[in-house]
Amino acid sequence: MMHKQVTVLGGGGFVGNHFIARLVKAGHHVRVLTRQRERHRQLLVLPTVEVIQTDIHHSPALEHYFHGQDAVVNLVGILNEPRDNGLGFRRAHVDLAQKVVHACIKLGIKRLLHMSALHADADNGPSYYLRTKGEAQKLVHAAVDLEVTSFCPSVIFGPGDSFFNNFAKLIRLSPGVVPLACPNARFAPVYVGDVVEVMYQSLHRAQTIGQSYNLCGPKMYTLKQLLQYTAQLIHARRLIVGLGQTPSRLMANFFQYLPLFKPITRDNYRSLQVDSICSEVFPAMFGITPRSIEEIVPTYLAKRDSVQQLPLDA
Repeated sequence: MMHKQVTVLGGGGFVGNHFIARLVKAGHHVRVLTRQRERHRQLLVLPTVEVIQTDIHHSPALEHYFHGQDAVVNLVGILNEPRDNGLGFRRAHVDLAQKVVHACIKLGIKRLLHMSALHADADNGPSYYLRTKGEAQKLVHAAVDLEVTSFCPSVIFGPGDSFFNNFAKLIRLSPGVVPLACPNARFAPVYVGDVVEVMYQSLHRAQTIGQSYNLCGPKMYTLKQLLQYTAQLIHARRLIVGLGQTPSRLMANFFQYLPLFKPITRDNYRSLQVDSICSEVFPAMFGITPRSIEEIVPTYLAKRDSVQQLPLDA
C-alpha cells in the first residue's frame, strides 16, 4: 500500500507539521489545505509540499483538491469554541468529517486517516469536545467503500506543542501562586514522534484498516504533577494550588468569556472529568517503545539543566 499523493487537512497544526515532515522524508508528495497559506512558511519551503489556501468547509473545494490523491488525512480539531453551545465543535469535527467522507467516496479515494481523541464518545462523553469527536469517529468508520484508520491519543507533547509550552507561559505570568483547576485529572502524555510514526505505518499497512488505536505514553501523571514538573524545568519557583470542584467550575466560567487567554473553559472542565489515560499498553504491532516526558520535554523547554525526576510533593 504505497500512497504517494496525500492530502492533509489540519496540516498547519502541531501534529500536522510533524506528520508532514515524516511524509516528506519518505518521499511522498503532500497537499495541505489551509485557510491562510502564508501562516505556514515552514511548510512552504518543503520540496514536495503544496500548500493551498482554500475553505476546507466548502465541499466543492474539497472535491477539487482531493482529485488525483491516493489518501486523505484529517487532523482538524479544536479545543475551544466561541460559545458554549457545541456548534463550533460540531462544525469542526462532525460536519467536516462528513464532507471529507463524501468527497472521498465521490472521487473514489479509498484511504482515510482520521484523528479522534482518547475516550471520544458520541453518546456518553461529558463534553461537547468528546461527544463530537466520538460522533465523527463513528461516522468515518461507518462509511461504505472507505478504508479508515483512526487514532485516539492522550494529550500529545513535543517541540512546538501547546501543552507544556502553554504551561510554561502560564507559570511565567503568575506572580508566585498558580491556582489550578481540576488538579487531580490524570493524563498519559504521548510523544508526537510516536503518534506520527503510528500514523505513517498505518497509512501503508493493510491490517490497520478499520482499526482505531488508543495512544498513551508510558507514564501517568496528575495535572498538578505536570505543572510542577514544568515549573521545575523552567526554574520557576511557584506554589501550585489545586482547586476543588466548585472553584474549578467558577474558574472555567470566568475564563470562558475572555477573548484571548483561556487556560480553561467550561467544556475543558467537562472533558477533564474523564482521565486521559489508556487501559491497555501501546499497540505492539508498530514496534514502538513510547518515549516519556522526561526524555523529551527538557530538550525543548528547559533553560539549563535537564530534570530527570518528577516532583511528587503535594
